[in-house]
Amino acid sequence: MTLPETPLAPELAVSEWFNTPAPLTLAGLRGRPVLLHSFQLLCPGCVAQAIPQVQRIERVFAHTDLQVVGIHTVFEHHAAMSPVTLRAFLHEYKLKSPVGVDLKEDGSDIPVTMQRFGWRGTPSCVLIGRDGTILHQAFGVEDDIAVGARIAMALSAPPPRSAAAPAATP
Repeated sequence: MTLPETPLAPELAVSEWFNTPAPLTLAGLRGRPVLLHSFQLLCPGCVAQAIPQVQRIERVFAHTDLQVVGIHTVFEHHAAMSPVTLRAFLHEYKLKSPVGVDLKEDGSDIPVTMQRFGWRGTPSCVLIGRDGTILHQAFGVEDDIAVGARIAMALSAPPPRSAAAPAATP
C-alpha cells in the first residue's frame, strides 16, 4: 500500500524583511524545522500571549537548528501598521528572529501568505518539518508544553534524504 504524499507548505509571499540580511524562503530552509508565527502588532492576543511564547521558544531552542520566522499579517488597520511602525515594534519587543511583511494583494484586505495557509486570523502558528511539510497548524495560542513537544519531535526527525545522495545499503 502506498501512502499519499504530503504536500509541501506553501511558499511565503513577503514584501519586506526585517532581522535578516537576505530574504528567506521555505524552500531555502528545507532540512530545518521551521516555526512560522503570524501576528499583527495591534493584535491584543499576539502582544499579550503569542509574542511572549515565541520569545520563550527562541530561548529554549536557541541551541538547535529550529528556524523561527515571523509573518506580520495585516488584514485590518492597514494604515496604522506600516513597516516603520513594525520596525519600532520589533525593537521594543526585542524580537530577533526574521520577520516578513505578508504581501498585500491588490483588491483584497487578506494578504497572500495568509490566504495560502488558510489562516483565520492572528495569532496563527505553523510548524513545518525538515521535509517542508506542515506538521501542525493552529489559530490562537496553544499551551507551551504542547508546542514545545511538537517542536522537539520535529527536531528529532532525521534530515530528509537528498535526491542526489544514494540511500544507505544494509
